[in-house]
Amino acid sequence: MDIRDADEADIDGITAIYNDAVAHTTAIWNETVVDKANRLAWLTERRRAGYPVLVAVDASGGVFGYASFGDWRAFDGYRHTVEHSVYVRADRRGHGIGEALMRALIERARGIGKHVMVAGIEARNAGSIRLHEKLGFEHAGLLRQVGAKFGAWLDLAFLQLTLDARPAPDEPQTS
Repeated sequence: MDIRDADEADIDGITAIYNDAVAHTTAIWNETVVDKANRLAWLTERRRAGYPVLVAVDASGGVFGYASFGDWRAFDGYRHTVEHSVYVRADRRGHGIGEALMRALIERARGIGKHVMVAGIEARNAGSIRLHEKLGFEHAGLLRQVGAKFGAWLDLAFLQLTLDARPAPDEPQTS
């Protein structure tokens, strides 16, 4: 397995993983599958914003998973915080792909000077919560019944990881 920046050739794999999550899980709170043009526009926008989209691929180029982050909120005061997403193909979950993608994504966030990474996870997704805890994320709150899918209310658990120890927002990180 290799983790690298996604490109246009990965759109089929990314779209398939996204649509499977839409159709079968509460990891994505959308109910409508998308086409390749939608995911290509998303990839283009992430690149334009200077944010990574990483893919985990096998030797033949098959996409096993993908991860990205973007602005957490659209106000200047949140400029040091990002929210991420990570998705793994259903038949490859539980094999360390999500963890490898997350570790690479965390390093990318640190590399561009971000201070906090936020995870918004459906509160019953114990596997994702355990993975985030393993990587040092801490529980930051729970919003009850803020979403709905498959005829049920969904709770949103927030976890966060502090990426550096800088003393103030506009100061360099201290060692």
